[in-house]
Amino acid sequence: MPLIKFYKKQVPWIWRCHIDLTHPHEALWDFLKTFIMRYDIAVISSEMYRRTGLPVEQRIIHPAIDPLSLKNRELSKKDIMKYVKKAGIPMDKPVITQVSRMDIWKDPEGLLEIFKRVREKVDCRLLYCYDMASDDPEGNAVYQRTYRKARKLVESGDVLFVLGNSQILVNAIQRFSTVLVQNSIKEGFCLCVTEGLWKGKPVVGTKVGGIPHQLIEAENGFLVEPHDRETFADRIVELLQHPDMAERMGRRAKETVRENFLTTRLLLDYLTLLNDVLCGHNGNAPCSFLSDALQYIQPAQPEISVSPHTTS
Repeated sequence: MPLIKFYKKQVPWIWRCHIDLTHPHEALWDFLKTFIMRYDIAVISSEMYRRTGLPVEQRIIHPAIDPLSLKNRELSKKDIMKYVKKAGIPMDKPVITQVSRMDIWKDPEGLLEIFKRVREKVDCRLLYCYDMASDDPEGNAVYQRTYRKARKLVESGDVLFVLGNSQILVNAIQRFSTVLVQNSIKEGFCLCVTEGLWKGKPVVGTKVGGIPHQLIEAENGFLVEPHDRETFADRIVELLQHPDMAERMGRRAKETVRENFLTTRLLLDYLTLLNDVLCGHNGNAPCSFLSDALQYIQPAQPEISVSPHTTS
């Protein structure tokens, strides 16, 4: 970002921010703001991230997922079972899964305590489908600490740690799981929730970041306050004990993503944004950028040739 100081501005500039700006480190924010103020528009993921005192237009565009990617494309039941079996995941009881990095903000240790409460009422299994972020030096320490606390449950087979280093494996695990959870303390938009909903699964998540924009209480999942482990556990138990309700909520979950969080909607949002910055927000400047762009993504109409000769 600092390199922007050395670039001669010739076109409008847009800054895209994916992270949570609700409580930034003030000294760092003041430093970054000197660069951000050079932009024409800042794009954020949530109304909560809007910063007062920033004299730059802030526009909300929710992230989206690609339904055709390996992580999100449809899988046959045969393929799901193949990848689940290959990962060594038993199929004898319901599975609760969290897909996330090993990160303190995902609170994997807190999730373990939630699972212990759930297990008192329902015989089930907890699966950490985890990954290590290369830019997070604390990731391995969080993993080791969580694993040590879960050791006895790992030895009994009730807690599993599966490295989600394959997109198609993550896809299969999400589709195989009974309930998906996101026990975050702090979040960005959290596309892990979006991807889980797209698999037709109810999600229990915390009221942080972009999760409340995706979960509709008791329709496609449940929202819980961070650190409220008792309520979180109760919501999981409710879904495990009422499979018909979970299935109904799962169907609604997929439609939530279809209607709001696919790349087709994101494309239109960005085309609209580019139309605004290139043509002016008030609509007075004549501009055909959006209509010109749309002609390339709409199916072409077949040409009809008319013969100059007719026969009777």
